[in-house]
Amino acid sequence: MSEEDRVWLKKWDAEKKLGKDAAYYDRLIFEDDFSGEGFGPKWGHYKSNSVVKDGVLVGITGVGSDHAAVDNIKFEGEQDLEVSVKFKFVSAEAKRFDIWFDDKDFKGAHAGHVCQVSVSPTQVQVMDAKEGMFRNDLNAKRKAPEGFSAEEKKYLETKVVRWPVKVTLNEWHTLVARTKGDEVTVTLNGDEVGVFKSEGVAHETKSLVSLTTNLVDVHYDDFSVKAGGGDGKVKSEK
Repeated sequence: MSEEDRVWLKKWDAEKKLGKDAAYYDRLIFEDDFSGEGFGPKWGHYKSNSVVKDGVLVGITGVGSDHAAVDNIKFEGEQDLEVSVKFKFVSAEAKRFDIWFDDKDFKGAHAGHVCQVSVSPTQVQVMDAKEGMFRNDLNAKRKAPEGFSAEEKKYLETKVVRWPVKVTLNEWHTLVARTKGDEVTVTLNGDEVGVFKSEGVAHETKSLVSLTTNLVDVHYDDFSVKAGGGDGKVKSEK
């Protein structure tokens, strides 16, 4: 088999896998194309100056804010979720945005954080927040003057993965983040970026998904949240 054939076969296998994975997430929880006037009633916010304008969500962290802008959706808890969003970095001031999967009833991690997918113009990062940086004992160490021990730093590196990417400015891109059991799979513009496996990801009741903008100049469109493994449809309401 030629090298060209091997490359084609690898791509075909990847596309087949991604298509099969997509079919697993068959229950729509929420979607918004931001074509309405302002945010719909399902949206919640924390320290956010974000607005809906000209058919997109414009993510904005207020000047001097001590926390990045959070715009979120709450729903009945699900273990396996697919979050899809189109995004555009419109200037070099756009540092990154995060998709957070949380359970606000879970008290074992700061803010109920379960896992995070973070996107910058040069990198995609996935973190197990439940058993990593935001686990209560480790979160306390993160803020303490003495910080983490060498052993803790080594452990924390097992709870995060980083993949290099190239995200062009002023162009729309599509990110899909899927949790299934203890795995997170990330695709960018239809291509698989990577798969991360960690025990905290398997948390059974992810009940809040948020877009967190650091700091400004990130636009979002065609946002959706789906649940996996079901046999019905949940009507979406903006």
